[in-house]
Amino acid sequence: MSAVSDEIRYMHRYDGCMCEEKVYGQKWLNLIYGSPLGVLPLWVAIKRTWFSNWYGRKMSRPESKSKIPDFIREYELDISEFASPPNSFASFNEFFSRKLKAEARPICDEPKTLAFPADGRHLGFSNLALTSSIFVKGQRFDLPSLFQSEELAKPYENGSLVISRLCPVDYHRFHFPIDGQASPPKLINGFLYSVNPIALRKEIAIFWQNKRFLSFVETESSGRVAQFLVGATCVGSVSFTANLPRAVGKGEEFGYFSFGGSSVLTLFEEGKVSLSPDLLEHSSNGIELYARMGDQMGSLI
Repeated sequence: MSAVSDEIRYMHRYDGCMCEEKVYGQKWLNLIYGSPLGVLPLWVAIKRTWFSNWYGRKMSRPESKSKIPDFIREYELDISEFASPPNSFASFNEFFSRKLKAEARPICDEPKTLAFPADGRHLGFSNLALTSSIFVKGQRFDLPSLFQSEELAKPYENGSLVISRLCPVDYHRFHFPIDGQASPPKLINGFLYSVNPIALRKEIAIFWQNKRFLSFVETESSGRVAQFLVGATCVGSVSFTANLPRAVGKGEEFGYFSFGGSSVLTLFEEGKVSLSPDLLEHSSNGIELYARMGDQMGSLI
């Protein structure tokens, strides 16, 4: 394995500037995924569920709350958005999966708009069949492996994909991108590799090798929207707060990730949506776009 770049850059939708990501545990990630020495711990422990469960339990202990002030300060979190004050959390994990004030994440309410399902750095592709690379040249999506079903994957072969990558510094609740009838999430078991670009540049297959949940939102005019909630290293659990099946609204909370980086994959059938121009523009250059949950990620055709 060759060395990987330390620098992860993304476009900030609101500031209009390129930013360098402050990566939680960057030296560790470079060792594991960018050095031959990292292969053994990756195979023995890091990608294994027991390791993430152990770390998740550690972050749920009362003594873990001592990490909260330094984390807020180092990553410059805006505490005015928090629904509860920082000193109210019983553990770091409780802080990590915190709720925000409703006004901190308004939902785009224009007719026929789609909302980003999570805070994060996003990549969007209008037609997966015509997408020759994701993150680095030559890496393509294996939809049947992602769905673990050729039949379920087929409607999305020429469809659109949005990858929403959540960093540890982000708001970690995920939401529905569209109105419709949502199905209960189905577990697809797997490993727990990191979903940081340091790892994804090496192997995009992490998305269909990792533990994930699949849910569908049936819509009247926009087909069947697929949503994957992808776990990753140190994500102790994926928890669901929406009681399904039932009708859901755009921007309604679906659930949350416990400590760690995670991803939400949203797939649309062919010809059903038009993704936002800035998302497509930067994604075509391999650059992620930072945007918040509830902001417009596209529109219905």
